[in-house]
Amino acid sequence: MQEEYIQINNLKVSKKIFDFVNNELLAETNITSKKFWNGFDEIVHELAPQNSELIKFRVELQKKIDDWHIERKGKEIDVDEYKKFLKDIGYLVDEGPDFKIETDNIDEEIANIAGPQLVVPIMNARYALNAANARWVSLYDSLYGTDIIESEEGGSERYDPNRGQEVIKYVREFFDKYIPIDGTSWKNIAGLKVVDKNLIILKDDYEYKLKDKEKFIGHRGNANKPGAIILQNNKLHFEIIINPRAFSAAHDIAGISDVIAESAVSTICDNEDSVAAVDAQDKVLCYRNWLGLMKGDLKVQFEKNGKNLERKLNPDRSYISKNGDGLKLHGRSLLLIRNVGHLMNNSSIILKDGSEVPEGIMDAFITTAAAIHDLKRKKNSKTGSIYIVKPKMHGPEETAFTDLIFTKVEELLGLDKYTCKIGIMDEERRTSANLKECIRTLKNRVFFINTGFLDRTGDEMHTSMEAGPMIKKGDMKSSKWISAYENNNVDIGLKCGFAGKAQIGKGMWAAPDKMRQMMNEKIDHLKAGANCAWVPSPTAASLHALHYHKINIFDEQKKIMDRKKSKLDDLLTIPIADRPNWSVDEINSEISNSAQTLLGYVVRWIDQGIGCSKVPDINNVGLMEDRATLRISSQHITNWIYHGITTKIQVIEIMKQMAKVVDDQNQGDKNYVRMSDNFENSIAFQTACDLIFKGREQPSGYTEPLLHLNRLKHKATKN
Repeated sequence: MQEEYIQINNLKVSKKIFDFVNNELLAETNITSKKFWNGFDEIVHELAPQNSELIKFRVELQKKIDDWHIERKGKEIDVDEYKKFLKDIGYLVDEGPDFKIETDNIDEEIANIAGPQLVVPIMNARYALNAANARWVSLYDSLYGTDIIESEEGGSERYDPNRGQEVIKYVREFFDKYIPIDGTSWKNIAGLKVVDKNLIILKDDYEYKLKDKEKFIGHRGNANKPGAIILQNNKLHFEIIINPRAFSAAHDIAGISDVIAESAVSTICDNEDSVAAVDAQDKVLCYRNWLGLMKGDLKVQFEKNGKNLERKLNPDRSYISKNGDGLKLHGRSLLLIRNVGHLMNNSSIILKDGSEVPEGIMDAFITTAAAIHDLKRKKNSKTGSIYIVKPKMHGPEETAFTDLIFTKVEELLGLDKYTCKIGIMDEERRTSANLKECIRTLKNRVFFINTGFLDRTGDEMHTSMEAGPMIKKGDMKSSKWISAYENNNVDIGLKCGFAGKAQIGKGMWAAPDKMRQMMNEKIDHLKAGANCAWVPSPTAASLHALHYHKINIFDEQKKIMDRKKSKLDDLLTIPIADRPNWSVDEINSEISNSAQTLLGYVVRWIDQGIGCSKVPDINNVGLMEDRATLRISSQHITNWIYHGITTKIQVIEIMKQMAKVVDDQNQGDKNYVRMSDNFENSIAFQTACDLIFKGREQPSGYTEPLLHLNRLKHKATKN
């Protein structure tokens, strides 16, 4: 179906976008349609050429780096010579004097509450509501439904009382360690009540108190027979729900029916890597969901197990403090909005020269305008801030441009300067190597820096494509550059004054069914100095939250400040394989692994418009896949073909074999279209192949250009 456009001054605006902005976005604001479109017209024509120049500079730098490696082919890289070259071409900039960030009006969820951070595709209203409501999650349910508790009924719908007892035991033992009772164990208690501002724990006609009385902060219901007890540890809360009549309390002498854990302290609502938004129709869906969250009226009806259900935003949680005051705890996760980066353009708006609008600039104006509705209500940000996560920026010129974009946004929308706070995704090599100077350009806005292993690895491989064949993907995490990268992010953040003021984040746990493994491994993110880390689901958020009770991250950050700082030399160490002697089986196994996950993701992206999904890997383990995982897989195979580790013919053969595997894994999906029935005419299969065979030509190795192009082709065949 042909897109209908409306001419506004020098702009041609999709009618879908135009109607949404005029009738929904600007309604109940003091911004008129005329003011918005006149201002946007002027500003976007000022900023778009600058955006183009920044992308052009990326290309120029890459060409110079490619040429440098080609000239030195076969020679060992001298780090000092390499650094001098990178400085001469402007890839590395001189580091200025020390400074501290000056961001103000930061919510406590960012500044001084450490906890899990969810990332959710904003295109899906139900998922977005689930994530917003994941501030409070049943710990009992999360434990019962995952592999943390071992019993035969783990995947059964039938309730297993033995498994239920194991859940209760797990929680009581956790409380004994981190919220201990003076003189007894949580496993032995018979009741709870509140007397004279104290929590009284009953057992065998004796009364006990917490070792640290400050960890009890309030209750709900009658003090002598409370319906809930609210505890606090490391600024995170638990609610002990007391309901003796509940099924889950049948075998609990204290009548405890559930423990609710404060879980996803903040959530990134994502317009970028986890969505497949390619045109005005898709963008309006994303913008409308974000607007609904900011207005507080987003709702969705759906059917589950034969029942019609409605999902909406949870209210704040009321309780009575130990001083007898009626107080509230924030009922929802603090919501951040991730815009797209500087690279992509979008056909939703056409500029006067016939070019498409830079999508990141469009996102900036529309997502910020949506958040104006919350500035009046202050239900999301209590301090009146708008939190934008900006991905895929390359170096300080691009972070400075982001500052300029949001200065223009604030001026047009009548917002105070620095209302818009910016989260810097440290996921591109030029940003990692110049992180301090990137932060400096946003020192009045920055609220977050976050490492992204997958995108960072993709950029690492593309930047150094000419240097030689890369090591295996699995070996990247133990390579010199990655540890320097992860440590540098924390070192620079702490040096720039992030502690107690802004988030230092770490990346995603990608295996949502492997919660036992997550509980063993993800605590390392806290030990590394991160006061937030990404999780794929509300369940994972509630479990990962337990880590933040075990470690006081702000104490940990003080220790880290004294450690030896990471080195730029290590950060710039290229992960090329030293005289690789892999067997044919090893090579084919590596390629098969990448090809299978690549195809499993691409086929849903192209055919169904699903931007993030749990894709079974080659061993049928479900892994959360998004464009970052796609970038690393495609660039890795591209590199191996280019350097003769494998051949295009061999890769095509493996791709066809893996397409059949993916087809079989998706046979239960009624909307799925098999690739292996017609390889030549499967847009999804051809896209997956293009991502590999055209990988060297893709800007920074990004997958978006080919994905968007082919998703639009697929949509055209359906209209």
